Amino acid sequence: MSTTDRSPSTFFSSSSSRFHVSLPSRAVFAVPDGAGVGIECRSGAVWITLDRDPRDIVLGPGERFESTEHRRVLVSALESSCISVSDAQPAALPNPASRARARSPWRLQLHGLSPA
Repeated sequence: MSTTDRSPSTFFSSSSSRFHVSLPSRAVFAVPDGAGVGIECRSGAVWITLDRDPRDIVLGPGERFESTEHRRVLVSALESSCISVSDAQPAALPNPASRARARSPWRLQLHGLSPA
């Protein structure tokens, strides 16, 4: 990865409901529907903003945020960081649990897109 590359890198764990994202400084990772999604800062520092929410949420290593509302969540890396995202599926993976519950109009349809 070059020093000017600001693209997030995604690493998937053996559990399909959790994945890790490596974010270079000033990179942004988006979760289209944050309802039920947990974001944990593993290293670095990230700034979390939700659509139509005036709060500024800053996480350091070991800190966690859980969203409960159907809003887009943006995770901005204040420095080179790594986050864990749980109970969310990147667009490239099928989400079998979502078929059992009602489909949210805010979730992206699976079309082989990247998670950002």
